[in-house]
This record gives sequence, C-alpha cells and structure tokens, in this order.
Amino acid sequence: MSSPSSSSHTYLEGAIRFGRDICSDRTQSTQREWLITNGIGGYGCGTLSGILTRCYHGLLVAALKPPLERTLLLTKLDETVHYIGKPYPLSCDRWSGGTTTGHGYRNIESFQLTGTTPTWTYTCADARLQKRIWMQPGENTTYVQYTLCRASAPFNLTIKALVNHRNHHHNTQSQQGIRTWQFNTRSHPRGLKIIASGCPTPFYLLSTRGQLLPSDKWYQDYFLTQEKYRGLAYLGDHLHCATLRTSLLPGETVTVACSTKPFPNLDEAVAFADRQQYEQNLLSQAFHQSSPLPCSPPVKQLILAADQFVATRATGKTVIAGYPWFGDWGRDTMIALPGLTLATGRPDIARPILKTFALYLDQGMLPNAFPEEGDTPGYNTVDAILWYFEAIRAYVAATDDIDLLEELFPALEEVIDWHLRGTRYNIQLDPADGLIYAGTDTEQLTWMDAKVDDWVVTPRRGKPVEINALWHNALLCMAEFCDRLQKPPDNKPKDDYLALAKFAATSFPKFWNAKLGYCYDVIDTPEGNDSTLRPNQLFAVSLPYAPPLTRQQQQSIVDTCAQQLLTSHGMRSLAPSHQDYIGTYGGDRIKRDGSYHQGTTWSWLIGPFIQAHLKVYNNPAIARQFLEPLTHHLSGGCIGTLSEIFDGDTPFISRGAFAQAWSVAEVLRTLQLIEHSSQITKT
Repeated sequence: MSSPSSSSHTYLEGAIRFGRDICSDRTQSTQREWLITNGIGGYGCGTLSGILTRCYHGLLVAALKPPLERTLLLTKLDETVHYIGKPYPLSCDRWSGGTTTGHGYRNIESFQLTGTTPTWTYTCADARLQKRIWMQPGENTTYVQYTLCRASAPFNLTIKALVNHRNHHHNTQSQQGIRTWQFNTRSHPRGLKIIASGCPTPFYLLSTRGQLLPSDKWYQDYFLTQEKYRGLAYLGDHLHCATLRTSLLPGETVTVACSTKPFPNLDEAVAFADRQQYEQNLLSQAFHQSSPLPCSPPVKQLILAADQFVATRATGKTVIAGYPWFGDWGRDTMIALPGLTLATGRPDIARPILKTFALYLDQGMLPNAFPEEGDTPGYNTVDAILWYFEAIRAYVAATDDIDLLEELFPALEEVIDWHLRGTRYNIQLDPADGLIYAGTDTEQLTWMDAKVDDWVVTPRRGKPVEINALWHNALLCMAEFCDRLQKPPDNKPKDDYLALAKFAATSFPKFWNAKLGYCYDVIDTPEGNDSTLRPNQLFAVSLPYAPPLTRQQQQSIVDTCAQQLLTSHGMRSLAPSHQDYIGTYGGDRIKRDGSYHQGTTWSWLIGPFIQAHLKVYNNPAIARQFLEPLTHHLSGGCIGTLSEIFDGDTPFISRGAFAQAWSVAEVLRTLQLIEHSSQITKT
C-alpha cells in the first residue's frame, strides 16, 4: 500500500480539473458547484461560472452560534480586469428578466481543487490570473486570493464586494418591505467594518493591498434557478458595499478577507499554508493506520470531504448532516460516524461526538435534529438511538476504549429499559413477539421521514424491518459490551440482553414474505403487513449482528434489491414497478417531499447494499464496481463531494443537498470493508 508524499503540494494537488470545455460553457460551469467549510458550521459555496443559483450561495456564510445560526455575510466579489485598454469581466450574473451579464466564464481557462480549495485560472489576452478561495479552520473567515501569473503590460483589477446579513435559508428584497435594513460601513485597519442595523454581529472586509472604498448600492433581482426549481422564493438582492482597485505585477498577489473577527490573519502566504497543512494532516492520519484505505486520488478527495461535515458545538463535537441547508441530526450523525471518523483514522473525533450526544439522551432517545433557534431538540426518531449503539460498537472495536464504554454503559442500559416499558410516539417492545413497534398518525419516525404539514408521506407505523434489525443488533451489542467490561459470567443484564435478542430473532421470520422472496417493509401496520419493495430490508443482512435469516433468504434480498432498486448512485427508495413510484425529484415542497422516499435514489444506501453483497457473495472485485459511479460523481454536482440524493430515473441527476455526510461516510466505510475483505480473500 503506497503512502502519500510528505510534500503538501503532492498531497493536495488537484485530482479534479476542468478545462475550457467545461469552464467556458455557461450551462456546465453553472451546474457544477464548490464548497468550503470552517469546522464550526460556517461555509461558502457557489458555481464554477460565478452565477448565483441558490439563496445559500456566498463566500462567507458564518455560523454565529456554532454550528448553527448560519448567516450570509459576503455574497460575492464581482471582478473586472482592465488590461491593454480592454475590460475583461471575471464574474457573471443572471437577473430576473432572463438577462445574463458579465460572462466571466468565457475567461476561465481551467478550474481545479487543491485539496478542498477551489482554484480558477483566468486568461485575459496573454495575461493569466489565478483565484482561489478557502476558509480558516475554526473561524468565520473566508479568503479570496488573486495571483497574477503572467502579463506583458499593466494589469489592473477592480473588485466590487456584495454583502448581506440574513439567515442562509432566506432571501433579501431591499425595497419591498421584506427584511429591509440599512448597512453602515466604518473605516477599519486594512479595510471596513460593516454593521447591519438591528444585527448584533458586525463583520469586516479587508484587503492586503489597495484601498476598499465604501459604496451603497443595492443590486436587485438576482435570479436563483435552483430555488425556482424547488418551488421557493427565487429573487434576491445584495448590497454593493465597497470597491477595491489595485494593480498587480507578475508574481504579485492581493487577498480579500471577510471575517467576523476584527483582525484575522492577513499574512496571505501563512493563511493558505495553514489550510494546506490542516488538510495534509487529515490525509496523514487516514493513511497511517493499521487498516488503511486505498491511497488513490478519489479516496483522498473523499477523506477531505469527510472533514467538511465535522463541526464544533459548545458541548463538544458534532456532524453537519449536509450542505447547504442541514444542521446536525442525530440519525445522520450516528450513521455517518464510522465512515467520517474511524475509516479516516480519526477516532479522537468520534469520541467527543459520542460523548456530546450522550448529553442529549432523554427517555431512551437521541434527538432527531437540533433546531436553528432555541435549545430544545426534537426527538421524533425511532432509529437514531439504535444507530448510536452501532456507532459505539464500531468505535470500541477500532479503539478498545473501555473507559468511554464504561462511562456510557449506564445510559445504554437505561435506553433498553425505556424501550421495554415504552417511550414517546408509541415506541415500545411488543411483549407478544419481542419486536419494536413505533408510530403515530401524525409523526414520521424512521429515516423515511418526509412530512408536509399534517401529511406523513411514508408513515411506516407498525414494526419496520430495519428498526427491528437494529434492535436485535443493539441487544447483542449490549451483550458484547458486558463482555468487554468484564461483567461477571453470571451477570444478569447480559443474560437478559441475550434473551431479548433471542426472542426478537425467533420472531423476525415474520418479516419474510415467501411468496415475493423478500421481506415485508413493515409488519403489523393498521392495514396489515406492507409488502412494498424498499431497501430497508438490506439492514437485516448487512448489520454486524443481523437477524438470523437463512443464507438463501439473504441472497434473495440482495438479488431483489440489486435488480429492482440499485442505480449507478445508490438505491432507489421504492421499486419502479410500484404505483406510487416517482422517478424525478423536484418542484414545490409538496412535490419534493412527496417523492423524497418514493423512488428517489439515496447514495448512502450503497453502504448497506455492498456490505450485504459482500456477506452473501464475498466478491470484493464486484463490490468495488458498485462504487465506481459515485467516485465519478466527485467531478459532478458539488466538486469533490457526494450529493444527498439522485433521481430514480436515468440519467440519475443529483438533487437535494449537494454535499451529504452519510453519502461520503458510507462510501469511505464501504471502501474500507472492501479492502479488508480483499486482504482476507488473498490470505
């Protein structure tokens, strides 16, 4: 197994590059997006062309209450080069009337990622200018750096800064009575201090050379095509608050910084070196462990992408479920944890995340999501806590951290007790068969959790197949934990957990539908057993302590899911043959949420599918083939990461959040499983 060079340049050299065929094509360069993050929930994102298509696009979306209260501060920089008597726009804008101005994409010669840093190369006649954007880890600080690589005449650069101060979910309309405010700019060393009326947090716009001159002009009606596609408000306004004019000689650099800190580091070389060193350290950790991932450019990119979801919360560490709109979710965190941290050689990150979420255990449940405002999380999830057991099992298996296990064990015992006597939302053990029942008429509790007002799209009330596979897994995890903690051989709790697991295992064949050759999705629903073909039954094969299905039944599940649910980018959430199948995701909220789990492809489900396939067929070479299209997707959608969902129909266009934690995590975890299986097969 090869290991990376100690050179940061070799480590982070862009594996994903585009030339003029992509960059100078407005459609293709606008479809592709980029993402930068700061490790506290803040981020920046945009399109390769520079056209704003989402309300979330901006150079600095600061997490003012990490990892939430995310607020758009610096929207974009509109640059124009004046060279040999001719203006060359580098930016591009689309307006409500259908007009496009700037057309700066025509001057993009190439684009690449350097680690996670998006880097553009522009050519203006014989001059070449490089631009790159990155964030300072742990700070709400974004840097935009311009370096003149070559020129044969005076090179002048004009940069207009467009700002805002709004929730990243919203749009600003400056003269229509919606979120109207005034901005005040004050002189500040190396730039300007910007204060929005009624907003307690100022921010700072700074430059390493030239002078930022205040301006005060609203640019109205940016046309946001992605928001229109999603049936949301799609016009936005931004304030031109300052203009920078400077001249560069070949080899010279100017950096614009935007920060909530009054004095961020303006040593531009050091600031970028810090970012590079941070990412080099991530790769070093990943490739210096006992069971390393394959050292290839796509895997390196996935490792860096994994770090973008790890964030700091006041109580410790957490996981951002997805960008640009998700916060930290309990279910997503526990599913993603092994791939984001253990597969990447970062158990030191897994530990505080497990401890952080233990603080929020309540009535035997983990929170589904932490709200943007207020301190009371929501607990409408039946499976987040069950995934918590599996995350702890994986962590302890990787680290032998008995101290943490001993610390968490009493809370885990309490979780089991709550399920035995019943907790929120009718979540309880059925004493008749030892299986978990969950659900009400008004709540969505499983990962298929779409809800529109009072309409629960996929209620799954009853005994869902994956919930009971996870319950069986959790009980045997508890028995394993008793052994690891060296409980006495006659320890009653262990015997109780084994007895409960045996009871659930004895009843689990109730899920088998012999006529169809696969499992019911939910049994004992108010309407009887639900035979809808969905991917949830894969967990009955893939989990470490999976229920005792026969090998023939396991193979039938894998084959059926492969033949009817598998796509190039994951697993469909519903078989195309079903009358409720919807193959394209989009439209307003009702249409989107109505199709979310009704045929839409979910990339994270490739993990349990491949794990189940390996268990049944033990063929690492075939398993690896299933992942290839997702590694190709690193060059589409949001560059360098993986999307949340895709259409169920070809060509499987990426939809939803353009970067999703469990999508990246499950590919990394699965890659490690395949490598481990390959090594066993060879020996």
